[in-house]
Amino acid sequence: MQTQVEKFETFRALHQQGETFVMPNAWDAGSAVILAAMGFRALATTSAGYAFSVAKRDSFAELSRAEVLRNAGQIANAAELPVSADLENGFGHLPQDCAETVIEAVETGAVGGAIEDATGEAERPIYEISEAVDRISAAVEAARGRPFLLTARAENFLWGRPDLKDTIRRLQAFSEAGADVLYAPGLPDLAAVRTLCSEVDKPVNVVAGLQGEVLNVAELSEAGVTRISTGGSLARAALGALRRAGEEILQEGSFAYAAKAYPGGELASLMSRGQA
Repeated sequence: MQTQVEKFETFRALHQQGETFVMPNAWDAGSAVILAAMGFRALATTSAGYAFSVAKRDSFAELSRAEVLRNAGQIANAAELPVSADLENGFGHLPQDCAETVIEAVETGAVGGAIEDATGEAERPIYEISEAVDRISAAVEAARGRPFLLTARAENFLWGRPDLKDTIRRLQAFSEAGADVLYAPGLPDLAAVRTLCSEVDKPVNVVAGLQGEVLNVAELSEAGVTRISTGGSLARAALGALRRAGEEILQEGSFAYAAKAYPGGELASLMSRGQA
């Protein structure tokens, strides 16, 4: 069993190996165990996937720091893999809010986390760049000396501001402030991904299954991407399977969906590993 520091070293090395890797997003402990057993080398959490699992919307108003970090801790403890936590916008507007969130994330067992520059406010969806940089700087300082790799997110494309030039400028500023990984969710196509990767000096994370052009690992690797995450798309895929099964029962009166279900015995064996 690896210590948290050993998981951090493993996670950091993945970003330095010169090879693109996929870091799927688990939404609870059970999904984390399944993904870890499949052979992935690191996992992330997803605020969207967690929100769906507790019948909430993925929004700043509905998800508290305490419950998101509790979910992150459950995932980190369930999987013998490095886990990077979705830390929303740091759960507060002030730089010290971001710092406190990083410190508490480390305490859950996570070895990384992402903080975004979205405010959660309709009238000003994105922080001004100076304010955003101050927030990332505080998170960087909080991570110093701790086993934690900080990802800085520029959210323009998710909030109706499809400005690639400004997105790159923000990520460059976050890099200068000390962020370890850079991330701009919602990029529209491979050309935008390639341009972004060529303009920054830190590893780039791209989310798959969100919006824009459907790309594969080989294409993203060629464009210069270091890390690929899946956001809430795996949770949505699982819920999609649930809906299709329910529709089959209601509309056809049949249960053929069960033939494709995860075998119960295999799940029982998988979930019991490490338990007394």
